[in-house]
Amino acid sequence: MPNPQEILAELKKIKYPGFTRDIVSFGMVKDIEVANVGVTVFLTTASAKPEAVAQIAGEVERIVGMMPGVPAVKVEIERAMAPPAMAAGGLQKRPIPGVRHVAAVASGKGGVGKSTVAVNLSLAMAALGWRVGLMDADVYGPSVAMMVGADEQVRVTKERRILPLERYGLRYVSMALFISDETAVIWRGPMVTKLESEFLFNVEWGELDCLILDLPPGTGDAQLTITQRVALDGGVIVTTPQEIALLDVKRGVTMFEEVNVPVLGVVENMSYYLCRKCGHRHEIFAHGGGARLARTLGVPFLGELPIVRELREGGDHAQPLVATQPDHPISAAFKSIASNIIERIERAATEKAAT
Repeated sequence: MPNPQEILAELKKIKYPGFTRDIVSFGMVKDIEVANVGVTVFLTTASAKPEAVAQIAGEVERIVGMMPGVPAVKVEIERAMAPPAMAAGGLQKRPIPGVRHVAAVASGKGGVGKSTVAVNLSLAMAALGWRVGLMDADVYGPSVAMMVGADEQVRVTKERRILPLERYGLRYVSMALFISDETAVIWRGPMVTKLESEFLFNVEWGELDCLILDLPPGTGDAQLTITQRVALDGGVIVTTPQEIALLDVKRGVTMFEEVNVPVLGVVENMSYYLCRKCGHRHEIFAHGGGARLARTLGVPFLGELPIVRELREGGDHAQPLVATQPDHPISAAFKSIASNIIERIERAATEKAAT
């Protein structure tokens, strides 16, 4: 019969559905009892959906049952008062001094234009009168600085606090401001987590109506740690219309739900291409998938953004479209999405204050 430590090592092979982290690091394994009649694994969970719990319990029975000398496996499930991931990591959700609201822009996969949306959405919110900051949380592939501007040196106060750069009325910080273009960031998880914490809580953001977090693509440790560490008002998910991208939207929605962060909505980027010569609309990656999936998942659909050359060129030359061409139709689309998000954030804050 294996001992509890050997069983725990096997349980680390079970991933939490939709995440790269295992159920042990998630804090779901409360206890393991080994007796002559078999092994009992006690799981604790708070916000997990019943289907996720059932899937995990089935995997526990299968994995432990395959271990030599185990005659039977029993899984006991206990509801906890706090989300297990918070308990496991010892992380407490904190507000950021001076920042009224925090919202995250996420995507289930890379290559969907998430950072382009995050930059122009932030500028659109600023154009609507909000004081906005933008934090590039993608340590391995930072692009916010290139899109907004990286021609200034980051300064630090006497108290060793970081002063964000400011351009187009937007305060921002990115890993790209601290390394050269040729430097590859080869860091393990704890170092990434520490840097993200520095960007959240050791930057002089000042008085902001909203801080936008441009999360890395996917649903790994970096995203999970951020959503557990800071008090988020909501998350925006960026996708493209094709099916392979839409599959990853479900993971993004699940990630926010598991950490009790409301989904503000889905944005469909690269929705279509409007040919300037013939005037025809070309749906290169199909069309409407984001809206359909949003309806299926029961989350708001915030709008669609076409493929336009000006949007790409603005990002390549640190001249984002919303800031440099405020009357462009795409700038108007971003402002419409931003207005929708602001309304949802303020409505939720009002309802929370009333309870």
